[in-house]
Amino acid sequence: MSAEAAPPAAAPVPDAPDEAEQQTQQAWDARRDLNAHAPRAMSFDGVNHGVAAHNISGGVHLYSFGSSGSGSTPSGKVPQETLDRLANGFVTDGTDFDALVRRLLDEHVLVLTGHPHTGRRTTALMLLHAVGSASVQSVDRSTRPEDIIPVEGCGQVVFDLEITRQQPLRESQLLAVRDRLRRKNAYLVITTGDSPYVEDTIRRAPWMPPPARAVLTALLNQRVDAHTADRLIALPAVTRFLAQDNQLREVVPYADVLVQEDVTMIDGYAQLALERQVQEWFEEAEDTLSLREKAFLIALAAFDNGPYALTAELSDRLFDRLDRTGDPEHGKRIPVFGTHIGKRLQIARAGLESAEEQTEWGKVQQENAFFKDVRTAPLLLKQVWTGHPAARPALIEWLGQLSKDGRPFVRTRAAATVAVLALTDLPSTMALIIERWAAAREARQQLTAVSALTFAYRYGAPNIATIIDGWSSDGEAAKRCWVAVRAQGLIGPDRPIDALAALRAQARTQHKLAKPDEHIVRELSHSVALLLLSEAAETVLGELLRTLDDHPATRALALDGFLVACPRTDGSLCPTVLARSTRSGSASHGIALLLRTALGDRERNPVAEEVLQGWVRTADKDPRTEGALAALLPALVTDPREAARLDHLLDTVPGLDGRPKPAAAGRLRALVRPLAPA
Repeated sequence: MSAEAAPPAAAPVPDAPDEAEQQTQQAWDARRDLNAHAPRAMSFDGVNHGVAAHNISGGVHLYSFGSSGSGSTPSGKVPQETLDRLANGFVTDGTDFDALVRRLLDEHVLVLTGHPHTGRRTTALMLLHAVGSASVQSVDRSTRPEDIIPVEGCGQVVFDLEITRQQPLRESQLLAVRDRLRRKNAYLVITTGDSPYVEDTIRRAPWMPPPARAVLTALLNQRVDAHTADRLIALPAVTRFLAQDNQLREVVPYADVLVQEDVTMIDGYAQLALERQVQEWFEEAEDTLSLREKAFLIALAAFDNGPYALTAELSDRLFDRLDRTGDPEHGKRIPVFGTHIGKRLQIARAGLESAEEQTEWGKVQQENAFFKDVRTAPLLLKQVWTGHPAARPALIEWLGQLSKDGRPFVRTRAAATVAVLALTDLPSTMALIIERWAAAREARQQLTAVSALTFAYRYGAPNIATIIDGWSSDGEAAKRCWVAVRAQGLIGPDRPIDALAALRAQARTQHKLAKPDEHIVRELSHSVALLLLSEAAETVLGELLRTLDDHPATRALALDGFLVACPRTDGSLCPTVLARSTRSGSASHGIALLLRTALGDRERNPVAEEVLQGWVRTADKDPRTEGALAALLPALVTDPREAARLDHLLDTVPGLDGRPKPAAAGRLRALVRPLAPA
């Protein structure tokens, strides 16, 4: 399948799906893509552990983690009691704090850099406290360093100095103030992020916070005895919390939660901290977190652990739509350059790793971006969909474009995203997205609707099986019926009896029509084949045999589905259906009966003979296949006519590409010949 870019939203839509395109992805390819490209937060055992993780019962207090904005600290003298309180709980284990103190004593001015929420502000105050400043004054962040007037024996701090392209931080500014500081025995600490507008000649003081475990241990030891602190730190919930990428503003309040020893609060704190972070991202003002970066967060939630370049590309498409939502007439141009990968991943609390990925063109090496906390993606999608309804039109349009993308990974993740939305808000998601896709002219969009329903069922969204059953019986909306018939094959392994009942009902409906829908009829047999190739095969086989002679439509459905399944393999040489015949007597009997019936059916005999010939050719190069076939062949003979037919078939198996007849055919014929009439 070619990787073509999705057409623009305004592109004309063809009047009808192209028949060739309708068949571009077979049912088993759809199942492969669902499993291969599913988000890592989702599991497929019938319960979605990733999405369901946001359901926390009990009353849990959501602690405030403080503002993420800059400039929230007023200028003026910092109270001494504040400094003493911070010093009492300040942890320096695993940091360069002592080295920074020595630098400040020597240089009198430090530019302390680091990521947000790493404790830069507290560290700046503690550095000034450690060098013996008589008092500490906070200076307005718009003040230029050369304009600062030192106070004898005191410390001054500028939190998040305003640095722009027009007003960069230059070494000459620091040199100007350093001399005045030395004369007054005063000190200055300037905090800033990793700005490109800090002159290269400035010797920065990078700050890395202490490990979360060290901070939490120190805080607990201040509150409880050592034995209790060790016991609390060893709790499984605490271990899981510390394994995440925690910020200090989240670690510090956790100590107060732990000392209360309330199991519900302890277990729920990490989840609530994550929810607060997600809410904060989308409540931030534009000058703190731009719309483009918010679009990237949404795209990363959809393509979590996918290629960074792809995520960035598609996030800009979403940004364009979101921007036009706010200002339809004057949308901003998307900057071609200017994004810093490391910085945007740090804001998203995400990582980047190189991984070998299987694609339709073989294995390739890719740089994948992922949230460090696997729960982030579904929580973020839920927050955007339910908490920011103004974003829905842009999000729906974006997902619609993704659903028609030529890349299976993109379409699968679009479907998985919609499934999370369905879990959150089923009525809106069905009406605004899934129903529209199911009725679309574009075959790819219909295929993505199938995937969305399948994911939604696997994630535990309500009423999905009922919806699929209802659509399967729809005699009016053929496109929606086709979507549901395919979905039955994908969700059927969990409910094989119900799925087969729905497929049989639609088969009877098609049988009554003067002109059956060929797409639906074909998909009915393919869905039965999927079920025969699933872990529910034993139940499926029994149901097919039970209803084989109930109605001409059910007979045709069973035989056609069986013949479609027969050539398929699960990675080994031996065909899956043939291999299953060796696992139990009932399976062997059922498979032999269906194959024998197909061979005796005038309409299906050519396909059945082709299946059997294909198995013989495989047996020629695979002993396992030959053994299974040797055990099955005698069961295909119940009378002299069947024996003669089978003997003739084995005697005339052609080789492929001009090759001689398979040698296995002769060996297998020797088993059948005694059964044939003389």
